[in-house]
Amino acid sequence: MGTVVLFALTSTLNPTLLAASTLMMLLPNPVRLMLGYLCGALLTSITLGIVIVFSLNSSSTVSTTKKSVSPAVDIALGAIALLLAFVLASGRASRARERRRERKESKGDKQPPRWQRALSKGTARTTFVIGALLTLPGASYLAGLDQIHKLHYGTAETVLLIIGFNIVMLAFLEIPLVCFLVAPEWTPGAIDRAKAWIGRRGPELAARGLAVIGVLLVVKGVIGLIAAH
Repeated sequence: MGTVVLFALTSTLNPTLLAASTLMMLLPNPVRLMLGYLCGALLTSITLGIVIVFSLNSSSTVSTTKKSVSPAVDIALGAIALLLAFVLASGRASRARERRRERKESKGDKQPPRWQRALSKGTARTTFVIGALLTLPGASYLAGLDQIHKLHYGTAETVLLIIGFNIVMLAFLEIPLVCFLVAPEWTPGAIDRAKAWIGRRGPELAARGLAVIGVLLVVKGVIGLIAAH
């Protein structure tokens, strides 16, 4: 269960979601826009999550190869997480982003992506469709679904766990939405401060989280291989 929570937390670091939520906060009627995007995102993500998990549950291939393949997958995912943690901790990712930013600036102004232009039109129906189309399973979500599958909970518990995972995953959209509803005047300044803090500490925290996930997965995989033999 702890690994599922960690994957849910790392899945919040979605550049598209962060860009969309930031843009919607700058437009008129941000509550309506973010609510539309959230409903579309939840519809797609929860539906795909349920389909994927229960497809794994019904797969004969999974049941017959679980003892040998599952530990190897855990080790591979753990190694990837540790590699990503090293890249973030070394600062290479930040330098790569800086180089991309410099290249974009050298090319002059470039038209934003189509989905950003559609968001700027400012209708809840548009944001619902964009949220549904853009919220496709990422690496952390798929890894989290695999861990949920391995828990072997009942149908109701599994569905609730997938819903909870999605609620955590979309936190960077839900938190500003709730803040706008509760304190619309205070929220813009608080969001600016939070973005500045994430800009300073985000890579460090992400590196630590990925390192923990990587170590847990590698240890779990090694234990699984030993038990299989």
